[in-house]
Amino acid sequence: MEILRERSTTDQVWQAAEEFVLLFHRENPQAGDPRRRLADVRAELADTGTYRHTAQELAHGARVAWRNSNRCIGRLYWNSLRVRDRRDLTDADAIAAECFQHLREATNDGRVRPTITVFAPDAPDRPGPVIWSEQLIRYAGYGDHPSITVGDARNAPLTGALLALGWSGAGTPFDLLPLVVQGVDDKPRWFDTPADAVMEVPIEHPEDPGWADWGLRWHAVPAISNMCLEIGGIHYPAAPFNGWYMGTEIGARNLADTDRYNLLPAVGRRLGLDTSSDRSLWKDRALVELNRAVLHSFDRAGVTIADHHSESRRFLAHMAREERKGREVGADWSWIVPPISGAATPVFHRTYDDRPSSTTYVHHVGAVHRAQGRDLV
Repeated sequence: MEILRERSTTDQVWQAAEEFVLLFHRENPQAGDPRRRLADVRAELADTGTYRHTAQELAHGARVAWRNSNRCIGRLYWNSLRVRDRRDLTDADAIAAECFQHLREATNDGRVRPTITVFAPDAPDRPGPVIWSEQLIRYAGYGDHPSITVGDARNAPLTGALLALGWSGAGTPFDLLPLVVQGVDDKPRWFDTPADAVMEVPIEHPEDPGWADWGLRWHAVPAISNMCLEIGGIHYPAAPFNGWYMGTEIGARNLADTDRYNLLPAVGRRLGLDTSSDRSLWKDRALVELNRAVLHSFDRAGVTIADHHSESRRFLAHMAREERKGREVGADWSWIVPPISGAATPVFHRTYDDRPSSTTYVHHVGAVHRAQGRDLV
């Protein structure tokens, strides 16, 4: 669930820790009686103001956080999440290097693997490291207004801040932005993304070869990097994670939104549609063809991607599976329903309880400012 939170008090940490430890032992009976672990956690909290998760708790907590992510439709696979434990790292150079390695491992030659890399948590005497970039891979946006921006208009503020710091892009619509990382007791720094860490898919239409002239492409791995992983009251502010794309994320949002690449008018003209009136439904027809192009291109490249009809059915299968285990599933209807053909999917025709959880992924105060590059220079 994507909400803003401040840091917790010791009492709040204990309450969340108790809830998580009991859940961990309930779902992992081989861990034994939770009472001894609870006593250790309480003693560690009393001595240090925090506590350290075991490797097993961290892995299960990261997976449960995905299970509890109310805005994610792809949670059927929550228990397959690969967890890379890098809690010993606090320095920006080492964190950036591990982020790029995360991308290499998650890409997996196109067979995308859900992966999370967890860096040092917040401590009572200092905040943990943070990643300013919204995702590990982002394209630059040049300009001050969506109508004049080259590239991804969403990233124009961050691009401007990086340019002021000395970064130089080629000025094309798909320039890879550097990764911005702030280590413990350090200022934010930017790191160029190695070419071997990013797989990109050329976007072409299945029937119209002329689309290739546009030079459209998109990266294979959607790795969210500016959300905080919260497990049992412990905050991990740098914990980039990825699943794989659902086609509509690219075709109906990233490439289509008016404040992103705004490609629908160009697609409509390419299709010879009447774009003078919304009543011609040219936007709807252009949107379908753009989404067809995305799915076709990823399939041709051998890169994992889901379509919104299949993923909607899988989400209901996830809900049924969780309910059989006695667990209720929270969801945000506005995010679960796909941004195209919503009423044609089964997730549209029901309601959901958008319940919060103490083990989940959240945006902490300042995350949006950081993602936009505010106060970077």
